Amino acid sequence: MATLARLSKKALKTLTSQPTLSRSLSTQPTSSIPIDPVKWDYRGQRKIIPLGQWVPKIAVDAYVAPNVVLAGQVTVYDGSSVWSGSVLRGDLNKITIGFCSNVQERCVLHAAWSSPTGLPAETSIERFVTVGAYSLLRSCTIEPECIIGQHSILMEGSLVETNSVLEAGSVLPPGRRIPTGELWAGNPARFVRSLSHEEILEIPKLAVAINDLSKSHFSEFLPYSTAYLEVEKLKKSFGIPI
Repeated sequence: MATLARLSKKALKTLTSQPTLSRSLSTQPTSSIPIDPVKWDYRGQRKIIPLGQWVPKIAVDAYVAPNVVLAGQVTVYDGSSVWSGSVLRGDLNKITIGFCSNVQERCVLHAAWSSPTGLPAETSIERFVTVGAYSLLRSCTIEPECIIGQHSILMEGSLVETNSVLEAGSVLPPGRRIPTGELWAGNPARFVRSLSHEEILEIPKLAVAINDLSKSHFSEFLPYSTAYLEVEKLKKSFGIPI
């Protein structure tokens, strides 16, 4: 015990004899280097991701939200819109969004190499189609003027024919076909009833209404993510409040 006490006293003396190191508090700035707003703007994910020879194609008047990810063989046609948080991953096969169609928030679209049913493995969404939020589409085909409800899942080789509606939360198994003019729902999806003529007429109207809504969002986001910096500089030079 006496030996241990002597060692501890000796260690204490060596610690007290050494000069104390000055530390800068976290509240004090260590450097005055300004943050480059352009580099800061590119800190996160990229919207357009080329894969090999495949580069996503977006029409001039199509609206794609800033935090959407398009990778590989993806084509977004005129008047269509892809809303916030969606991921379209065309690394294995093609993904097509047709004229005046819309893919709403947090949807995931993918395509397999091949379909076990022998049907086309690419994911094809044709004109005037509405895909509800949080839906998952994989190697399926949706013909013109259809509605896919929120939280729906369409698996490999599934087909939704013209003027059809899939209710929210439904699961369409591989190779399943929804005939023209029918309403399906459930897990797995089953036939519910035939759509009336008035209901069929409302399907393209919904797609057009969402297209009109996307124009107001489109005007808020300039084509290039750094262009708004030049707009702010121009406003400041003219004394316009931002």
